[in-house]
Amino acid sequence: MEELIQLNTKCGKIVGLNKGDYFEFLGVKYANANRFEYATLITDWSQVTQAPNVSEDNLKRVGADGVYNATRHGDACIQKRIWFEHLEHPVRRFYHEEFRENVEFNYSEDCLNLNIVTPSDTMVGKNYPVIVFIHGGGFDSGCNYDSAIDGAALAQKGAICVTINYRVGIFGYLTNPAIKEQFGHEGNFGLDDQYKALQWVKANIEAYGGDPENITVMGQSAGAISIQYLVLNKKCQGLFQHAVMMSGAGLFPKFALPRMASDTNEYWEDLMNTIGVNTFEELKQSDAKRILEGIEELRTRRKDNTYNTMPVVDGYLIDAPVDTIINNPLPIDYMIGYTNNDMYAIIMSAIGNKFGKSVGAYIYYFDIDAPGADDNRAFHSADIRYMFGTLDRSHRPYRPCDYLISDMMIDYLIAFAKTGNPNHNGAPHWDKAGNKALHLLPNIDEAKMCRPGKWKLLVNTITKGDPKAIMPESK
Repeated sequence: MEELIQLNTKCGKIVGLNKGDYFEFLGVKYANANRFEYATLITDWSQVTQAPNVSEDNLKRVGADGVYNATRHGDACIQKRIWFEHLEHPVRRFYHEEFRENVEFNYSEDCLNLNIVTPSDTMVGKNYPVIVFIHGGGFDSGCNYDSAIDGAALAQKGAICVTINYRVGIFGYLTNPAIKEQFGHEGNFGLDDQYKALQWVKANIEAYGGDPENITVMGQSAGAISIQYLVLNKKCQGLFQHAVMMSGAGLFPKFALPRMASDTNEYWEDLMNTIGVNTFEELKQSDAKRILEGIEELRTRRKDNTYNTMPVVDGYLIDAPVDTIINNPLPIDYMIGYTNNDMYAIIMSAIGNKFGKSVGAYIYYFDIDAPGADDNRAFHSADIRYMFGTLDRSHRPYRPCDYLISDMMIDYLIAFAKTGNPNHNGAPHWDKAGNKALHLLPNIDEAKMCRPGKWKLLVNTITKGDPKAIMPESK
């Protein structure tokens, strides 16, 4: 039987797992939300079961004594992977094998929960730096506990790690005039969930030993892109002091930027027609699987699905077109990273470097090809296991040098979370962005500032592209 740890918090008593050199509080609910409505923060555990769409899992979270059970992961948002994983597609299979294989996930719409991993001596007054991680997944999928995401290594080195779930796909980014009529803006439920999670962390993390005035928000892919949008909004001033954006910083090409919310209404009207729904109220009551079946049908006859299922310019969290506000981000500390075969690698590096230079960011170029027979180079998200110290949970034959690089990257991250500067004794010096980035290679002694090789990035973009699994029939 696992040893437990109990804390007194603003929301009430909570029980988590005592792992010896770190504590875990899993599936901590931070907000309630109805379908296609904005979330309201949890301030007392008694509110957990009051959500109209309360899940079976959350019904069992709070005992008769009022103590919150945080000994198991919470549900991820309902998403296409449940019924339409498409493992016959090499790219989809790649990411499944890389991060989700042999991991059990549960899904529901009552999914606004987070995991908190702390050092084992945590208590009020410890004031550990806090790292809040926002997962990726293209805005339509993802979870806060796949096989790469775990805060244990960060906690063991003196930081509190919080990983959040938020709404994705239609449940996170649908727009409709009725929503705007009710709330004054529409869309961006998922982005608002992230905003609310950061508010909850700031208000509650002190009870877990964290410093509410020293929070780093960190994200990868869609999580990093979300952070890029949040740092352009003055509403977020004071919510966090540092930002880490892995494969998602900068101003994307015009076609990939958030559209005006009202411009996406037609897409969702097409969905309603596809599934035979006449009103927004009917859509709110429709079966989740039938909704996702309709989106699958849309994908077969439309080419604009991605750009309608993502954040929009809502006048609230994204105040204006991103290209008009990109030069006025929050005055905080920034770290930016990209890989040698990133998503559109030559573009990702260019826009990351440009934004990084404008804000004096610390930029790293991850140039370590993933070991294995698939030859996908340093694919999009290859660096995430290094940053979380979860190389040992992969199917890949990582080498001793990979573990050394991972340890160095974690040390840089912890130093950055503490002070806004990743430099510390014993590590290669990391300058703020100019025309160079910290070049990470397999040999730890070769890490140094350099100009990223544009030719290699371009060749990988053209010849490699999205990572692809070796399909079963080819093995």
